[in-house]
Amino acid sequence: IKDQVLAGIDISPDQAAWLANMADSEALYAAAHEITVARASHEFDMCSIINAKSGRCPENCKWCAQSSHYKTQAEVYDLLPAKECLRQAKYNETQDVNRFSLVTSGRKPSSRQITQLCDTVRHIRRHSSIQLCASLGLLDENELHALHDAGITRYHCNLETAPSYFPKLCSTHTQEQKLATLNAARRVGMDICCGGIIGMGESKADVVDMLLELREIQPEALPINFLLPIKGTPLGNADISQLTTEYCMKVLCLARLLVPKADIRCAAGREVYFKGEEKKLLSVVDSIFASGYLTEGGQGIEDTLKTITDAGFTYEIESA
Repeated sequence: IKDQVLAGIDISPDQAAWLANMADSEALYAAAHEITVARASHEFDMCSIINAKSGRCPENCKWCAQSSHYKTQAEVYDLLPAKECLRQAKYNETQDVNRFSLVTSGRKPSSRQITQLCDTVRHIRRHSSIQLCASLGLLDENELHALHDAGITRYHCNLETAPSYFPKLCSTHTQEQKLATLNAARRVGMDICCGGIIGMGESKADVVDMLLELREIQPEALPINFLLPIKGTPLGNADISQLTTEYCMKVLCLARLLVPKADIRCAAGREVYFKGEEKKLLSVVDSIFASGYLTEGGQGIEDTLKTITDAGFTYEIESA
């Protein structure tokens, strides 16, 4: 199967199911590592995010602290001013993080907020060379075009899980709406960042189905999050015993084999589920988050850089 992937031939659904259920973990890791070495340098694409608008989200995603349907400790505030977004962007730039993403809670920003966000993006562009991404919900093509013109080069919208499992986790919007947003972002010229969350009660078959769907999308970046249960949400007491380091590594290896052209990004949960195994982790992914995950803290940027260099790798610095 490894040679098949290296030859540019897609793995079949049956092969993917076998890998998920039967393949030896160490053999799968070795194959994923070889594919990573063959297709990517060992310079890591680091991304940091800013929670530019927090809380009061009308959507009922069962994993999310910012949903207004649940009682959590998430902060609530409106759009941050451009000055604060620039301050955080420039801090990340000085720390050698090459991507900075503006993220807002809610189904989508209002037209007034879209205008404000475009102004913020232009303000950052004038004073910083950091690459700008956005995760703003279910936008239409006109809104995405305006953001792209302002300076957003990549748009993020996760599938979260398999198509058949998504309705069990959220009933206020659909994956079809997410796909419509991603397709619109493609049409206006943006790169795509799209992945999912592992540990929400899905089966191995669901993981495979999600990755096969992601292969259809062919995102430039594919973030895999591992659930950090948040008190007050329906998944606050989720059974995460399956999220062993071995299992989490297997999911990332599957992502590498099924979507080899994407930057496989280990996102939320990295500091929890791969503690002490950073060198092995960084040998099958080529992208990580630095400094936290919206409502949950993460490893600081300086410590993230140390993790990369201690593992024997270098990190990538991009400029616009």
